[in-house]
Amino acid sequence: MSAEMENVQAVSDAYVDPPKFKYREMVRAFLTAVREYKKPTFIAIIFIALETLLECMIPFVMALLIDLLGKYETGVSSSSEILNTVLIFAAILVALATCSLICGITSGRFAARASIGFSTNIRRDLFKKTTEFSFNNIDKFSVSSLVTRQTTDVFYIQMAYMMCIRIALRAPLMLIFSIVMAVVQSPQISWVYAITIPFLLAGLIAIIWVVMPIFIKVFKKYDALNESIEENVRGIRVVKTYARENYEKKKFKARSAEIKQGFTKAERIMALSNPIMMFSMYLSMALLIFIGSYMILDGIDFTTDSSGKEVLDFAGLTIGQLSSLITYGAQILSSLMMISMVFVMISMSTASMRRVYEVMIEEPTIKNCENPLYEIADGSIEFNDVNFKYKANAQKFALSNINLKIKSGEMVGIVGGTGSSKSTLVNLISRFYDTTTGEVLVGGKNVKEYDLETLRNGVSMVLQKNVLFSGTINENLRWGNKNATDDEIKEACKIAQADSFVESFPDKYETYIQQGGTNVSGGQKQRLCIARAILKKPKILILDDSTSAVDTKTDAYIRKGLRETLPDVTKIIIAQRVSSVQDADLIIVMDNGTINGMGTHEELLKTNKIYREIYDMQNRIGGGQNDQK
Repeated sequence: MSAEMENVQAVSDAYVDPPKFKYREMVRAFLTAVREYKKPTFIAIIFIALETLLECMIPFVMALLIDLLGKYETGVSSSSEILNTVLIFAAILVALATCSLICGITSGRFAARASIGFSTNIRRDLFKKTTEFSFNNIDKFSVSSLVTRQTTDVFYIQMAYMMCIRIALRAPLMLIFSIVMAVVQSPQISWVYAITIPFLLAGLIAIIWVVMPIFIKVFKKYDALNESIEENVRGIRVVKTYARENYEKKKFKARSAEIKQGFTKAERIMALSNPIMMFSMYLSMALLIFIGSYMILDGIDFTTDSSGKEVLDFAGLTIGQLSSLITYGAQILSSLMMISMVFVMISMSTASMRRVYEVMIEEPTIKNCENPLYEIADGSIEFNDVNFKYKANAQKFALSNINLKIKSGEMVGIVGGTGSSKSTLVNLISRFYDTTTGEVLVGGKNVKEYDLETLRNGVSMVLQKNVLFSGTINENLRWGNKNATDDEIKEACKIAQADSFVESFPDKYETYIQQGGTNVSGGQKQRLCIARAILKKPKILILDDSTSAVDTKTDAYIRKGLRETLPDVTKIIIAQRVSSVQDADLIIVMDNGTINGMGTHEELLKTNKIYREIYDMQNRIGGGQNDQK
């Protein structure tokens, strides 16, 4: 195996068991998702019980018909009398079969409605829970894992719920009704089932015992498979640029093969259930026919009825009873088979339930306080002795000893090398993460005292990874303010320098944006995201390297528009280019998670080595000469 594929194998094997849960609490939590679908569930259960009872009555009626016909003396009884008897019983059998069919269709419809509604509620609850997660919670679960839990895992839970409503109820009822009817028909021979049923049960339990751990292990591989697909689709341009298609194919093939091997192994073992069932069924039939035939022949006698006619008397067992016992035997064994299939399905869904439940019981690390504030006074920002690390057990702080004061309405630039924690710093302002120690103040109040929605509406942020959703430009911009007027939208686009290219589209603001904004350029996407942020009318506007894809001229126009039209809004610009921040009121230089220097452009050129180096590198002319300001 190559080194690359060994790495793939290592990643795939890195999945460990989720924490142990109390299954009673887990089942109770999932049952709360039934909610408005309790009625369809109960209706389905009632009709399934009726369907099973009617099916068990059919062999009993057939036995009565066979025994009754056996008592008619050939050549003596009139054909019309025999025909009338057959028609009466035929009508009864047709009525029972029709009622059973109606009950089956009705139960199927209500069971489907209940299971689909149940899974819909689970997906809704799961999605709602995910949207409440902080970045820390999102970091705990990979994106591919959350997608798998929302789709594949919920589907298996839905199937298990439907099977629990229909088969898990039908099979035990069929088993109980069939055993009772078999005992009613002939207590002397029904002991045969005491031989075959334990044999079948032992075989099925052994199969389930072996198969369940395999299914649990296989489902853990789905996250790795989905992660491989997601990475490949999202990074398809990079894959093609580096001609790594073959490597991605091998990676996908390796992870897909693991799932295939697991399912193949499980299915091979499960395939043994059919021979075991058939053996048990034929063994029971052979014993029933052998013992029943002996009882019938041994018990046959001739007696005289009330009219003086000589008729056959089956003292031990009748032919009709034997035929019904064979039918009930098949129903008993098939019920056990169905029960085993339910157990297998439940074992498959148990792994999915645990994975979904793991998300549902995850508590967001960032919540509102008891009496949150719903108003932000102004856009002033203050960091007091702030230290931060992403994980409690991390050895190194991402931010250390941050002390900073920003006045409301100021334009602040943040520069620094890659990995200097520029984005981490501004993430604390919107409370995407909480500080490890120290406090962050907005409008003179600790960010933990604000209602989260209020805080994040007051702090508008354009992230490094610009995201546009499928829909029109208008619909995307109204994410910033759903009640924004057309004039407000145009004004925001004008500030963000987006109006010119939007007006050039045939449909202008009704132009459809494809998923991920793939039909607009990177610079156009950035400008639309800035316009969307402006529409929120925030107290604080943060641009996290969000003008990197536009030219310097457009960048300058955007900064000019922000300064002139939003004088009361605190503007924080994270940039790689010195030209993007050099006219800021305050420039912060970050280095290795600390503030290395603060001041204006002129001050930092004189006093800060890092800022000077960045400036010189970006303004270097041929021959190693610097463009001195």
